[in-house]
Amino acid sequence: MRPIRRRRRGETGGVYEARTGDVLVRVAPSYLPEQSDPEESRFVWAYVVEIENHGDTPLTLVSRKWVITDALNRVETVEGAGVVGEQPRLEPREAFRYASGCPLGTSSGAMRGSYQMTADDGRSFDVEIPEFSLHLPGATRSLN
Repeated sequence: MRPIRRRRRGETGGVYEARTGDVLVRVAPSYLPEQSDPEESRFVWAYVVEIENHGDTPLTLVSRKWVITDALNRVETVEGAGVVGEQPRLEPREAFRYASGCPLGTSSGAMRGSYQMTADDGRSFDVEIPEFSLHLPGATRSLN
């Protein structure tokens, strides 16, 4: 099944969505000027992720894979178990929300990725994390 991608614009840069099967992932990024230092080429973003289980089977988020691209097309891949030190279990009609962050060496970039999920019925599958833009408020936006 091909994921459905939607992006809704909001006051803080928008909410990005992707649906894979019965799982909906939303991401809301925001720039953190108080943790950034543009003179030292350090730009920090926070993002809040919400994962919703719209199916009838409990799911466990086993691992994550992030692909982070900066404005110079440098790519970093980050993989690991769970998210924020947890491997959350989502019952049917349940959501899990967490916040994290990402430093970049350029003033803009993008992130995308996937979560590996296991279902109580034994299935394992990947869930798309929608690609979302990271750029300074008021800056010209471009994804490479």
